[in-house]
Amino acid sequence: MRLGLIADTHGKLRPAVHDVFAAVDRILHAGDIGAAEILDELEMLAPVTAVYGNVDTGIMRQLPQVAELELDGFRFVVTHGDQFGSPEPAGLKAAFPHADVIVFGHTHQPLIRDLPDFTVVINPGSAGPRRFDLKPSVAIMETEPGIPPRARIVPLS
Repeated sequence: MRLGLIADTHGKLRPAVHDVFAAVDRILHAGDIGAAEILDELEMLAPVTAVYGNVDTGIMRQLPQVAELELDGFRFVVTHGDQFGSPEPAGLKAAFPHADVIVFGHTHQPLIRDLPDFTVVINPGSAGPRRFDLKPSVAIMETEPGIPPRARIVPLS
């Protein structure tokens, strides 16, 4: 399975996301969506699982704070992470010890961390307006039953 991972769109979906996510089977959005239209646009590419972030208001608050799903036999947790202050991989794993993959946002800093127990913790970075001198990015993750998930950060132009 090929997954598109995205976070912190803050109401802006860059056209490059369409190209990067053109062949994904599912999209996981880790919050700070900014507008319901973002999810509608992503849904045209693939089914979306999304959570709300700290700046999401109104209809976005109807989304869960944490989403848990199983894909290819792996237990995924998707959260914005703001409930943990400035989330870090070890703290997220402590909060979700059953997870095989944890997708989070909030910091806007892209990160892929493989933990000793083979858990993958990933922040795809911010796909929305450029902030904090960080380049916009998303991530692609590939899963296959019995093989550890593989992920990469994809910078957006």
